Amino acid sequence: MSLIDRVFKLKANNTDTRTELLAGITTFLTMAYIILVNPAILGEAGMPKDAVFVATCVAAAVGCLVMGLYANYPIAMAPGMGLNAYFAYGVVLGMGLPWQTALGAVFISGCLFIAVSLVRLREVIINGIPPSIRAAIVAGIGLFLAVISLKNAGIIASHPVTYITLGDLHKTETVLAILGFFLTVALDRLKVRGAMLIGIAAVTVMSFAFAGNRFTGIFSMPPSIAPTLFQLDIMGALSFGILNVVLVFFLVELFDATGTLVGVAQRAALLQRRGMKGLNKALLADSTAIVAGAALGTSSTTAYIESAAGVQEGGRTGLTAVTVALLFLACLFIAPLAAAVPGYATAPALLYVSCLMLRDLADISWDDVTESVPAVLTALIMPLTYSIANGIAFGFIAYAALKLATGRAKQVPFILWIIAALFLFKFIYLGSD
Repeated sequence: MSLIDRVFKLKANNTDTRTELLAGITTFLTMAYIILVNPAILGEAGMPKDAVFVATCVAAAVGCLVMGLYANYPIAMAPGMGLNAYFAYGVVLGMGLPWQTALGAVFISGCLFIAVSLVRLREVIINGIPPSIRAAIVAGIGLFLAVISLKNAGIIASHPVTYITLGDLHKTETVLAILGFFLTVALDRLKVRGAMLIGIAAVTVMSFAFAGNRFTGIFSMPPSIAPTLFQLDIMGALSFGILNVVLVFFLVELFDATGTLVGVAQRAALLQRRGMKGLNKALLADSTAIVAGAALGTSSTTAYIESAAGVQEGGRTGLTAVTVALLFLACLFIAPLAAAVPGYATAPALLYVSCLMLRDLADISWDDVTESVPAVLTALIMPLTYSIANGIAFGFIAYAALKLATGRAKQVPFILWIIAALFLFKFIYLGSD
C-alpha cells in the first residue's frame, strides 16, 4: 500500500490517485474565479488588491490542506462569495468600519466557530435537521449553482423590471458555454474519465479562437502580503459591538458552511460511509480556515459549493482537497494562466452538477405539507437571495411554525426551535443583511 493510499484511505473509499487528482483539478477550475473576484470586491473596501490576491490564494490553500489532511474530505475552501460582499459593502462601506476592524470581527466569529465545533454543537444542529430539509439543502445548493452557472454562461441576465431574463444567446461566449454543456453531459454519459475537465479545457481552447480570449503568459512573481498580514483589529471589533457585526458573520458562516458541507458530503455518500466522526473533523477544519484567513487578510473562508463538481468526477477523499490547495499555491506564480480560464468555460460543469443535485428533491415527503413546504422554501430561497444561510433560515422557521400550527410541535427537535428563534431575532433586530 502506497503512502498516499495510507494517508487518504483511497481503496477504502473506492477511489484512486488519478481520480482524486482529476477531481481536484475540476474543483479548482470551477472556483478559480475567486482569485480575481475577491481582490476586486475587497479592494472596494480600501484593501490593497495585490496583498488580498496573495491572502486569497494562501487562505484557500491553508483551508484545503486542513480539510484534506485532517478531515480527509474532498471539499475545497476559499474566501466565500457573499461573505466578501457583506464584508466590503455592508460592514466597511455601509457601517463605516475600517477594514482592519472588519477583519477583527471575522477573526472573532471564526474563534466562536471553532468553539461550537469543539463542543460538537454543530453536530447537534446537523442531527436536528429533518430529512426533508436536509434533502432540500442539497437541491437548494443545486439551484444556487444553476443560477451562478447560467449567469456566467450568459444564458440569463439581470432585468430592471423582472429582475432576471434570458441573456443574449447570439454572444459567442454563450454559444461556447452551451456547446461545452452538451459535450460535458455526453462525455459523462459515455463514462469518459475527466468529462468535466475535458469540457472546461475544450471551451477554454475555443475561447482563444472564437471569443477573443488572450493568453498573457504563464509565470509571474507574487506581490507582498505584508499590507494585510496580521492587520486585523480585534479590540476595535469588540468595542463596536458583538451583535452588530460579529453575530451576523457567525450566523451566516455557520449555516452557509454547514449547509455546504452537509450537502456535498451527502452527495458523495460520505455521511453514510463515515458517519458524524468524519463530518466533525470537516466542521473543525472549516472553522480553523476562517481564523487563518482573517489573520492573512481576507474575508471569511468557507466550504465551496463548487466542490460538488469534483465529487461528481469521483473525488471521495482529502487528496482532492490537497490537490486544490497545491493549485492555489501554484497560482501565486501562475496567475496569468489561471486568469486565462474564463467563467463561461467552467459554467457548463457547474450547470451539469446542479442538474444532478436536484434529484434529491425526490427524497422529500411530498404528501405532508408540513415537510414539503419548508423544504421547497429552503431550496427556493437559496438561489433567489444568493445565500445558503437564508434558505436554511426560512426552512427552519417555516418547519417550526407549520408543525406548531398543526398541533405537531413535538415532532420538531429542540435545537431547531432555538435556531428558528435565533433566525427570527436576526431578521427582526438586524434586518436582512
